[in-house]
Formats: sequence, structure tokens, C-alpha cells
Amino acid sequence: MSDIIQLLPEAIANQIAAGEVIQRPASVVKELMENSIDAGSTAVTLILKNSGKTLIQIIDNGKGMSETDARMSFERHATSKIKEAKDLFSIKTMGFRGEALASIASIAEVEMKTRPEDEDMATHITIKSSDLIDQTYCQAEPGTSIAVKNLFFNVPARKKFLKTDSVELKYILEEFKRIALAHCDLKFKVIHNDNEVYNLSAGSLKKRVINLFRKTYEDKIVRVDEETDIINISGLVGSPEIARKQKGEQYIFVNKRFIKSHYLNHAIKMAYESLLSDDQHPFYILFLEIDPERIDINVHPTKQEIKFDDERVIYNYLKVSVKHALGRYSLSPKLDFENEDSNLLDRSNLAAQGRKPSAHFSNTRASTTRTAPVMRNWQSLYSGLEEFSLEDDDSGAEQLDLTIPSAATGDLLGAFNPLENEVKAPLQLHNTFVVIQIKSGFLLIHQHYAHQRILYERYLHKLNKREELVQKQLFPISLQIGKDKKDVFADLIPSLNKLGFEIQAFGGDTFVVHGIPAGFQDNNLQEVIDGLIEQFIENKNLSISKNENLARSMAQSAAMKSGKSLTEEEMTQLIDELFACEMPYTNPSGKKCFLTFELKDLEKEFN
Repeated sequence: MSDIIQLLPEAIANQIAAGEVIQRPASVVKELMENSIDAGSTAVTLILKNSGKTLIQIIDNGKGMSETDARMSFERHATSKIKEAKDLFSIKTMGFRGEALASIASIAEVEMKTRPEDEDMATHITIKSSDLIDQTYCQAEPGTSIAVKNLFFNVPARKKFLKTDSVELKYILEEFKRIALAHCDLKFKVIHNDNEVYNLSAGSLKKRVINLFRKTYEDKIVRVDEETDIINISGLVGSPEIARKQKGEQYIFVNKRFIKSHYLNHAIKMAYESLLSDDQHPFYILFLEIDPERIDINVHPTKQEIKFDDERVIYNYLKVSVKHALGRYSLSPKLDFENEDSNLLDRSNLAAQGRKPSAHFSNTRASTTRTAPVMRNWQSLYSGLEEFSLEDDDSGAEQLDLTIPSAATGDLLGAFNPLENEVKAPLQLHNTFVVIQIKSGFLLIHQHYAHQRILYERYLHKLNKREELVQKQLFPISLQIGKDKKDVFADLIPSLNKLGFEIQAFGGDTFVVHGIPAGFQDNNLQEVIDGLIEQFIENKNLSISKNENLARSMAQSAAMKSGKSLTEEEMTQLIDELFACEMPYTNPSGKKCFLTFELKDLEKEFN
């Protein structure tokens, strides 16, 4: 039998490695910016073209590299960070494997200019598909400039799976935020398609948070600062009022390296206890400083997963530290440390100093007597009540044909139309489902998905027919839109105005709302708009028109969430409006709005 096993060519091996390390343009940004930080830079500039698909350029003022090091840096497993195996357990740098540049150079065109401060000339290297094209000398400032052009040009299958420009830019700016938050002592600048997105000067963490997120956070964030023999915990946590229904503003760093940990996220959420509902996520940026020998970061190529010697101890330290911070600022209910947490922090003043919140929580148990519900305008159902979690929405669901002949719809619904039968009052289960009796059995309606369908068809009709009724605001409403989403929102304003909004740019990151659609309440308008932008960006991957995307995104963001208690009148109106829709069966993403339970089938189950 002939021999069939052989060594892969270097270029192919690098492309395979790139599949683990470089998944999208954001991966390139992360690796190159971490290299700049490891090089001792005090200022880093990120330049992008077409969300990194055409160009990603990093310019820093770090140490630079000699001619030999510059060429060696593109070889696999060539690194200055470790020399022997035991070094893996004392790593303090961001990178250490020596895979990034070799992987990037195998799937793109890379141009590097680098110069140490003690040399007069810079080294200029051009590499394409792992092949050295040119190496010369040139004039350049001390530091390193790396330009990555035409990413995945030689791997069409990978390039095909990249998302739209707005989605890829979102991923890039998220990686940038993580690095910028971890290094507040450095200057950073981001330029996309010749437009400046961020220009951050060195300063405090609080200043950086305000510049990266919203100015309104300034007086709503609380400092965390605890020191123990095992771990030091510092950073900022948000007050409950800036908690959001969507995840995305939660950051945990271990030795300045961003990590993902559901376990530690849970510890922080538990510190808020009754201050937040289950579907709310607090804002936090927390830094854990720990002996590198107590952790293992060599778990995954992205280095975002980490192992601790004793994760349970870290969990408890983190929970108590956040509780302590909230208590000092009178944001937390009285803290009880007379439990398993009491011996975690060697501090005598960890007892609660905060007062109990004055909010009243109603007893949800059934009562034999009820106060008659306050009659409310049913139009409130169509208001931007609360943003719901992105996890509840299947934005990537297969696009359905949303057009059904109205006659056919009427024939089908006529068989169980609640209005044509003697129907008892609807009931609500777990503040999520509405039960309505019909002649042949009963319907179980998902209130969140049903409301999405109602709003979707209403908004789509307004966008297509340009029918809008504007409700003028006596006092204009101010919106703060993040710099990374400002362009997307500005592009949506003309379409939003067709829905009945009157929105104008006010300068910087501020937009002013002079009018809202009739029947649309302005409660949590900031939250609704934030959710709208997020959904619109995610939905861009679907093969739908801009109007459909906007209508779908607005419906997903503004629909009532599961967990909202409804009056009998509201439930009845929800049912009426749902079955007046052209397509009442599913929400815009294809999830069922209701289930039908037949009496004959129920009888069978009992036999």
C-alpha cells in the first residue's frame, strides 16, 4: 500500500489556523490591537473601509520591530512572549501563541511598516497569501502600521458567510470597546470610511464609559473597589434604572483580558437581587486582578474562556463586592452578610448601609375579592411599552410568505372566531398567555408574539401607504444614540417619520423627537429606539425590503413583553386585533401566535 499521509504546505496550515483565530474582520481588529498594546503603545488608531472587508489598518506608536523581527513575526508560532512551557502559567501579555499574523497573512494582503525608535529607517514588508511579495526600507514614524486588505479574498467560502457591513461594523466596534475599556490610559481613534467614529483621550474609566456609551450614565454608575489576598475587584456597576432588557453592556476582565463567563455574570446579577426583574440586565464593567498562576487562559484560541483554580470562591467575592458597592450608594436593599458570604471579605464595614426600596410589590396570589380594574385606553397596547430580549426573537428564522388571500383567511378563522361564538371572558396565564374559549375547545395565545404581529402589519401598512397621524410633543424628547449606531439611526429617520415620528438631529450623538405616532406613548422611548436599532441591524441579513425590516424591527422592539399583566379589556382587544390581521398565525419571525386545543383531542388524553 502506498503512503498517503503527508505534511500540509505552510500556506494551507496557516489557512486552517486562521479558521480558528480569524472568523471575521472583528477578529483581525482584536488580534492587531492587542499586539499594539503589548508593544507598549500609548496611542492606537484603527482605520476601516467597508467595515473591515476592504481595509483594516492599525497604527501605533509602540516599540516597533527590527528588520529580522518584522519578517519573523509572520512565521507560525513565532513569538516574543514565551520561551518555555512554564511561561504559559505566568502570562501577562494579551497575545502569546504567535499565530495571529501568520493566520491573517494567509487569507489577506498584508502591508507592514515598522520602526524602532533607535533606528533611522523603517522596514516595509508586503505579504499575500503567506507569500512574501516585497521587503524594503522606507521612512516612517517610530511604531508599527499594519494594513490588512481584501480579507478572505482567497477563501470565497469564508467571505460568503460575512454579514452585512452594518453587522460586521457592530462586531468590530464591540471588540474595540472591550480593548478601550481595559486600557483607559491609552489614546484611541477609530475612522470608518473617512468618518471619525471615536476619538478617545486617556483618562479615567468613568470618562471612557461616558464617551463610549451615553453621557446620561455619568450620575448612574457606582464604583466597585475591593481588595483581598486572592483577588482585587474594581470597576463600575450601573444603577437599576439603566438596566436594559437586552444584553450587551456587561463586561468582565481578568488581568485586563475580556472574558465570557455565564457563571460570573450570574454572580453579578444575584448581587442586584430584587432590584431587577428576571429579564433585566445590569450595566457593569468589572476588572478582576488575580495571580496568573491561579488561572488558565490557554483554553480557547480566542482566549475569551478562562479557568480558575476555585471558581466558586471568585463567584462569591464578585457577588459580595457588587452588593457592597450598591449598598454604599443606597441602591441595594439591606444586605445580609450573616451567611456563607460573611467570611469572604475581611472587612468590618460590609454590613448594609443602604435602605430598602420603597417600591411596592403586589401579591400575585388569587383573592376572593378584586378591585375593579381601572379602564385604560386600549391604544396603550400599541405603545412602545418595553423592549424585549434579543434572545426571545428568532431574527434568523426562515422568511415566510406574509401574504395570504383575505378570503381564505376569513374562511379558516370563521370556524373558531371567538366573536361568533358564545365566549366567556379571556383568562391570562403567568402574565404571558391568553386563554379564550371557542366552540370546539380553546385557544392559547402568546401575548408577546401576537402583539408583534399586530404592530408589524400596522407599521408596514403605514410605511407602504404613507398614512401617519402625528401626536405633537409639548416638550421635545431627547435621545442619546451611541456613536457606533448613529449612522444607522440617521438613515432610518425618514422612514420613522413616515410612521408618525418627527425626529431631527440635534448635533453630536443627540436627536430630538418633536412628535410620535398617535396612540404611541413615549414611555421608555429611548429603550424602544435602542431595541429598534439593534433589531434593524440584525434583520439586515434577511432577504426583506427596508420597509419590512423597519416594520419588523419596530414591532419586535415596541411589542409588549411576556410578563405584563393585562386587563380583561386589553385581552379582548388583543384577540380582536390579532384575528383582524392578514396573517394572524405567526409573528414576523415565524413563531406561532396561538395554539388550538380541540375538546375531542383533550377527551382522548383522559381516556
